[in-house]
Amino acid sequence: MTTNEQQADAELAQLRARVAELESNNVELKKQVQHLLHQLFGRKSERAGDNHPLLPFPDEEPAPPPPPHVEEAPDEEYEEVTFKRRKRGASRISKDLPRETTKLELTEDQRRCRCCNEVMPEIGEEVTERIDYTPASLKVIEIIRVKYACKKHEEAGVATPALPPQPIEKGMATAGLLAHVAVAKYKDHLPLHRQCSIFARHGFEIAESTLGDWIKSTASILEPVVAAQKSSILKSQVVQSDDTGITVLDATHAKGSRRSFLWAYVGDRDEVVFDFTSGRGRDGPRLFLGDYRGYLQVDAYAGYDAILHTGRIIEVGCWAHARRRFFNALEGDKENAGHAMAVLRRLYQIERQAKELGLDFSARRDLRQQEARPLLEAMKPWLTALKPTVLPKSELGDAIGYTLRQWEPLMRYLDDGCLEIDNNRVERQMRAVAVGRKNWMFAGSAAGGTRAAVLYSLIGTCGLLGVEPWAYLKDVLQRIAAGEDPATLTPRLWKAARMPAASI
Repeated sequence: MTTNEQQADAELAQLRARVAELESNNVELKKQVQHLLHQLFGRKSERAGDNHPLLPFPDEEPAPPPPPHVEEAPDEEYEEVTFKRRKRGASRISKDLPRETTKLELTEDQRRCRCCNEVMPEIGEEVTERIDYTPASLKVIEIIRVKYACKKHEEAGVATPALPPQPIEKGMATAGLLAHVAVAKYKDHLPLHRQCSIFARHGFEIAESTLGDWIKSTASILEPVVAAQKSSILKSQVVQSDDTGITVLDATHAKGSRRSFLWAYVGDRDEVVFDFTSGRGRDGPRLFLGDYRGYLQVDAYAGYDAILHTGRIIEVGCWAHARRRFFNALEGDKENAGHAMAVLRRLYQIERQAKELGLDFSARRDLRQQEARPLLEAMKPWLTALKPTVLPKSELGDAIGYTLRQWEPLMRYLDDGCLEIDNNRVERQMRAVAVGRKNWMFAGSAAGGTRAAVLYSLIGTCGLLGVEPWAYLKDVLQRIAAGEDPATLTPRLWKAARMPAASI
């Protein structure tokens, strides 16, 4: 073979390798496009059909018949939105709504019987309810303080009554207005510039920067309350945690902004605290959790490794994260991924059964040991045998690899009835941030991120406890201004004080 032929063969081999590389990249890009299209327009539920049999594990007893369908707990990335037809009219009217009663009576002539012309006596009442709406209104509270002075002795000075305590000294906003601005932004996702427009329509023109100052002052006042709530969470037996990113403006950064993070921590007393960090490093969870001892339920993010290796904290895995990976693998391998999804569907059915029966922690653990453990103990060798037969970078390979790496933490929920099968509860708390950042877009500074964490903590906890956040914030801001101890005003303690029978 001549030199030219050898050179041509080498160039041909390079071109073929290049073509193969491009084809591989093209396939990967097509997958990404399909994934993004599915995220935008596709079905979001991870719920699989009920017609897939349970996993035929090798060398095991025959699997039980397919279980009936169970509603699985939704999570942040995948939530199915369903619309059920409801009967006409309001489904619930709160007893706290103000009522305006109008009583209609007939005249004496109208009450006369058509037969005997006698006046008919009253025999009862027919009550009809109507719902009316009054647009949000603003009012000016004018405080007039009478001044007093002695006409004979000017040196005695002027005596004036003191102003009632206010959250912001010398500020024009009352506790109710401050609470409204905070709830509108961090619960209803209304950016401050939209609130300014709404206020202007009601005859109150105010600068967006002033609303920003109010948010700053409100968060500063409430920081001790969140600190007390954090102490309560760190006394929990189980803490669930997750994080999500937000954009923070930073003039020193090349792009003018940087990606920062809000971490959520949910305890077993229906409380959540958000923590802001500039990065996603290990210092965030380490500094927040400190000397905490107990269970920590998280995904497999390596940022938690530093605290998990201390031995003080026991890691609990999240089956929702594993399920999500098998769900994504269904399109590429319906048979094997479908087997795994069938087992996970059965696990969630067991959890639903425990909830419907109202089992306590001990009984729930026993049910899991009897029903869930045999399935999972059979699933592991099947996954181990299947792993070498699939591509490691395929979606099924990723699902199998994740599940086997996390196997010990994933199995841990079986051993204690106080543990949940997943950490969807904390992921649901992240939705407020996910929806909010689509509206307010970014935090103006790291301090702004910290303020958001404070207000998300209290408003999120109000949601967990069923407390109306505006009423809570208005009352607490006024109480702190009057000198009450912020540590006694967390949403849990505030609710318990109004319900003496509730357990604290």
